[in-house]
Amino acid sequence: MDVTSVIREGAQQVQQMLRKESGDHPLVLELDLTRGVIDAMPQNPVAMFRARQLPSLGAIRRALRTAADDPKVTGLVIDLGALPVQAYVADELAALIEAFGEKKPVIAFASSFGEVSSGLFAFRLAASAADVWVQPSGAVNLSGVHAQILLLRGGLEKLGVSPEFAQRWEYKSAGEQFAGSEVSEANREMTRRLAESLLESATDAIAHGRDLSTEQVRTSVDDTMVPAAEALNRGLIDHVGYRDEVYAWVRQNWGVDEQINLQYVQRYAEKHGGGPLAPLLQKTKPAVGVVSVHGAIVSGASRPGGPTGEPTAGSDTVCAALRAAGRDDSVKAVVLRVDSPGGSYVASDAIRREVLQLREAGKPVVASMGAVAASGGYFVSMPAAEIIANPSTLTGSIGVLAGKLVTQGLFDKLGLVREAVDAGRNAGMLSGSQPFTEEQWDKLNGWLDEVYTDFTTKAATDRALPVEALDAVAKGRVWTGADAAEKGLVDHLGGLDLAIERVCALADLDRDAQVVRPVPSLGMLSHLRPSENSESLAAAQASGLPQFSGWEGLLAFGAGMLGVSHRGVLSMPFDVRIS
Repeated sequence: MDVTSVIREGAQQVQQMLRKESGDHPLVLELDLTRGVIDAMPQNPVAMFRARQLPSLGAIRRALRTAADDPKVTGLVIDLGALPVQAYVADELAALIEAFGEKKPVIAFASSFGEVSSGLFAFRLAASAADVWVQPSGAVNLSGVHAQILLLRGGLEKLGVSPEFAQRWEYKSAGEQFAGSEVSEANREMTRRLAESLLESATDAIAHGRDLSTEQVRTSVDDTMVPAAEALNRGLIDHVGYRDEVYAWVRQNWGVDEQINLQYVQRYAEKHGGGPLAPLLQKTKPAVGVVSVHGAIVSGASRPGGPTGEPTAGSDTVCAALRAAGRDDSVKAVVLRVDSPGGSYVASDAIRREVLQLREAGKPVVASMGAVAASGGYFVSMPAAEIIANPSTLTGSIGVLAGKLVTQGLFDKLGLVREAVDAGRNAGMLSGSQPFTEEQWDKLNGWLDEVYTDFTTKAATDRALPVEALDAVAKGRVWTGADAAEKGLVDHLGGLDLAIERVCALADLDRDAQVVRPVPSLGMLSHLRPSENSESLAAAQASGLPQFSGWEGLLAFGAGMLGVSHRGVLSMPFDVRIS
């Protein structure tokens, strides 16, 4: 018996032991969102240790699907705490909770839905539960959606730094953030619509969940702070009470023992086929593979973080994972899970090519968009057979930008001497030591036109739209998933669970019988063993430390220090912040 078989047998024994520990008593599942939820698993040991108590979207999905038909499970209690909930997380979880709630009771509790901040998206999630509780001293603070537009040019010029950027076209406002001296009407229009669309989706969901009219919900939004007692009168909540009263109510109304057998959903998932042992146990079973594109898209290998602590999605890593899915006979279909604001044009194009290759080999691919899948994030999604986005996903941004920060003025202010020595007429074209010449501007603009034409042409082909129709919704504009669905940029509204359902339908697979696992799925020994070649599974792993070089590296680092991000020519607007 080889080492892998021994480990797999031991893992199966551990799973059986974990199941026995749960006993035969009725279970009440708890979903604790007080410290947040994670989408993609951390890629370094320190982050993994910090996240060990947090539920993941994958664990929640597995647990609720299994528990809905488990006679031992009585119901679900959700503790929302005071931590703001991301809009896409509310969308993803609400669908799962509603499906579970069709078979078992669900309670959502919060000490307050927003105290000194908006609780809109947390309450949107709570509205998917049958019963909503708020602490007597709490409130329902829906307060709407606040968006910010930040322009940096004035501050940069005071430092002696001159921004020089070009963009395609008017809605590609990432360049405007550095080079704009005032907010353009296109940028203002786009940002306003993003905020309005997010509010519309949230209020519609709340109205549906609470059996209220949209007008009633909008009144509460405009009233902002609605005290708990008043929220009860308005039908926003069902009960006013403290946490201990929630559990006393559960004991009385759900018919469970005085000593409630509680279990976190992520622990339940571990004991029913999930957890860190799952990939090893499921490695040879027919499966839907999930390939992740998480973070800014760059050339080379994926890395766990950059100057702002953000991960990157390296084209070498993602492409190797897609090829691994194609070679693995047990992987019958693939979900491309995209949570990326874009980045490198050539890296995005390389990933798109591998998605097309996978489809041509006969394996369906469905793209599932998380919080954001814009610009390069949309570029890698568009060749999928179908695209699934949450209503709150930020997507589109079909456009391109490029430029640099000319820092010679800053050097002069500091009294530093810097002299450029070039071999070649345009050797210093991308250097921050000198502005673009007229000839260089022409070259830059010509290249941007080529990239934009390539982007829109490929998008039109992938989405089966006339180029003119695609261009009308492109021009660098960012859309919410809800608006993108109306414009034909995505096919369905929903989360990862819907993406799995759709790819199973395309592959003629039984959704309930399918294993869902990440690709590649490696054991510990494979992680430690060096890669034999570019096709080995270990080559598809994130590794190393963030590396930056040239003007883009300096720009990325500087942007990070300013609290914004620069990722490449296929980047969405820098500072679309929604709260």
